[in-house]
Amino acid sequence: MGEAGAEDAAPPQAVLERLKDFGQEQTLALWKELNTNERDLLIKDLESLDLPRVDRIIKHSLAQRDRPVLNLEPVPEASVSTIEERTLEEREKWWSMGLKAICEGKLAVVLLSGGQGTRLGSSEAKGCFNIGLPSGKSLFQLQAERILRVQRLASQSVADGRVIRIHWYIMTSPFTHDAIRKFFESRKYFGLESEQVTFFQQGTLPCISKEGRIIMETPYQVARAPDGNGGVYSALKSSKCLDDMAMKGIKYVDCYGVDNALVRVADPMFLGYCIDKGVATAAKVVRKVCL
Repeated sequence: MGEAGAEDAAPPQAVLERLKDFGQEQTLALWKELNTNERDLLIKDLESLDLPRVDRIIKHSLAQRDRPVLNLEPVPEASVSTIEERTLEEREKWWSMGLKAICEGKLAVVLLSGGQGTRLGSSEAKGCFNIGLPSGKSLFQLQAERILRVQRLASQSVADGRVIRIHWYIMTSPFTHDAIRKFFESRKYFGLESEQVTFFQQGTLPCISKEGRIIMETPYQVARAPDGNGGVYSALKSSKCLDDMAMKGIKYVDCYGVDNALVRVADPMFLGYCIDKGVATAAKVVRKVCL
């Protein structure tokens, strides 16, 4: 029920016209049922939306939805390198090149960890989830221990006794940020130094119906979700992580998704391979086998 005297108050004209321009006036459908405070919250929420950007995303998504995917071809074999086909000498060279870059502080690790484990039946962040290992280790712990292992190998490879550290940038979301920070703090960063771990948040986008309409979480609040792994680019920039990388002299970035339980984080051989080939980007995959 609306508060007395508020029933006749109309939405701000500028907000209404802006919503109509983008076909999203349904977000005000329950305006008359809201009290004054709820109306203020709704207007503030709607004004925070970048409607031109949201509209571009919606139109592009709807246009692509029913189009057949054409001209997809396998990566040319000339661009593929299979580790088993390489000589021991090549692999040792790449390992040394990668380890040298790590010792020089040129590698950072970026973890994409904004999603929740809802498909796993959990409301926790995926990295906190118990995936059923006999050790009981979480994904975060597995990955932290792999970083620690590479750091030890790098430290052992230098003659001056320096302790090598790899900076770990962890992308969270507004829905997981606090829980992930507390998870790391309560476990003392799994042996890493807290100064070498940076948490930064990805953005959000409104949830959209199949018809391209913004979905409401409540009558006065837009439903939102993390803006996907592609949001890492804008998130790194807006969070000043790119500036931090530049200041630290970081040249190479190992980026991966949190739900990859087998990932070789900061793999010196793969890093050395990429440096040797002079490529801007590369992906490590397991070739699909058709049975």
